[in-house]
Amino acid sequence: MADVAPVVSTQAEERVSVASNWKLVWWRFRKNRLAVASGVVLLLFYVVVAFPGFFATHDPEATEAYRAFIPVPGIHLRDAGTFRLSVPSVVGARDPVTLRMKWTVDPANRIPIRFFVRGFRYKVLGPLTSEFHLVGPSDPAAAPWMHLLGTDRLGRDQWSRMMYGTRTSLTVSLASVALSVLLGLLLGGISGYFGGWIDQVIQRLIELLQSLPTIPIWLVMTAALPQDWRPEQVFFAITIILAFIGWTTLGREVRGRFLSLREEDFVIAAELAGCSRSRVIWRHMIPAFTSHIIAASTLAIPVMIISETSLSFLGLGIRPPAISWGVLLQEAQNIQTVAHAPWLLIPGGLVILAVLAFNLLGDGLRDAADPYGH
Repeated sequence: MADVAPVVSTQAEERVSVASNWKLVWWRFRKNRLAVASGVVLLLFYVVVAFPGFFATHDPEATEAYRAFIPVPGIHLRDAGTFRLSVPSVVGARDPVTLRMKWTVDPANRIPIRFFVRGFRYKVLGPLTSEFHLVGPSDPAAAPWMHLLGTDRLGRDQWSRMMYGTRTSLTVSLASVALSVLLGLLLGGISGYFGGWIDQVIQRLIELLQSLPTIPIWLVMTAALPQDWRPEQVFFAITIILAFIGWTTLGREVRGRFLSLREEDFVIAAELAGCSRSRVIWRHMIPAFTSHIIAASTLAIPVMIISETSLSFLGLGIRPPAISWGVLLQEAQNIQTVAHAPWLLIPGGLVILAVLAFNLLGDGLRDAADPYGH
């Protein structure tokens, strides 16, 4: 038995010595269970981003003022001692003094739920449409009264609007980070590789952008957007604004990496072999720290999520009729409204969950990016 341990150890060391860098990163990443769990959560988020209509139960734009502020009924897993999903119905009565509708949950009268049902028609990809949904009432006649997370002041289904808001918020954040990574790689790489006066100009630009107060700059730039712009135009404008402010940190990190890598033997050998400068940068230098770029990008997404949500919450970002987490939280600006309908704060929980998941995933990727570290 004494001879077995050294053999096993030798085999493990040999396996590590011949493994590629990406395989080493993966082996170390999967040891971080929190990061792996966060990755699974984010994967579910992006499944919703791809197919929000499939997870929605109502048309997110459908309004019915009569059904305003229906409370969260809760989901029951058992009925009459057997496993059966159902939602209690709600009963409304108008207050004779305030004329406000008061809704109460009637647990005795339940709406059965089943999976993969037909409902409102929604777009899937381009011109393709579908009417299948993940969950819905067994009886289509009960559909108008099944609201998993209640309704807002216009009677719109909160659950369905959260599904569509997830698509907008996460898409804006991902697109902003992708654009900021492109700017950071381009300008940071040029600064670090060429040096000289080009490096000085780019570094002074980075220092100028980082010295400006971020929130006032966002407010000024977004307030300058025309009020008559379509939601799609505002979407792209917000993406560009967030990327324009957010590329500087990565740009400096890329510059530092290029300053150290340009003196490495493999870079000098590529230059002596006659490779063009663009080929040396994109085919030799950037792949040397791709894992670090991925980790830094993952950690940048939560900042973009909070930025977009904050701007939309203040009415300066994504605007109605477009739906985002910030737009949904606008409904919770009024303390009196929150007192009567606290479920309007639920989108804030999605923001917290997404930010935590991205931070934990980013920490795991950052640690895994150095597979030889301890």
